[in-house]
Amino acid sequence: MTRAYLCLGGNVGVVADTLALALEHLSAAGVRVGARSSLYRTPPWGPVAQPDYVNQVVEVFTDLPPPALLRLALEVERKLGRNRSREERFGPRRIDIDLLLHGDTAWADEDLILPHPRLAERAFALVPLLEIAPDARIGDLSARDALATLDTSGIERLD
Repeated sequence: MTRAYLCLGGNVGVVADTLALALEHLSAAGVRVGARSSLYRTPPWGPVAQPDYVNQVVEVFTDLPPPALLRLALEVERKLGRNRSREERFGPRRIDIDLLLHGDTAWADEDLILPHPRLAERAFALVPLLEIAPDARIGDLSARDALATLDTSGIERLD
């Protein structure tokens, strides 16, 4: 089985409950959920004015190759009410699941890039990632070094 990391988040509805449901759906599909970071309140990222997000990073173990794990994550989003075709880019959402890392896999096609192409720019993902995977690497860069260059103000641990 391969260890992968997913970032879950949302800012519509009772987000903690939605994130827990997402993990239940992933588990039911055969993905083993390992370590879970705390929940973090994080400022919205992008140009759209909106409420703060709640984010969490989870370690998962899977036999699925990266594209199949991404498809599963997108299906879980749909089951929980996300409709990407009807939402504003970087806008509010009930659930978002990003595949951050999949083992040491480097992957690039039209649907998926690994490691996640903007992971080194996103404190909202790096802070919870480092909580559960302090030695995580983004290609040749340590996640810790990437986070050291970012503004972490406004990120608040909730539990």
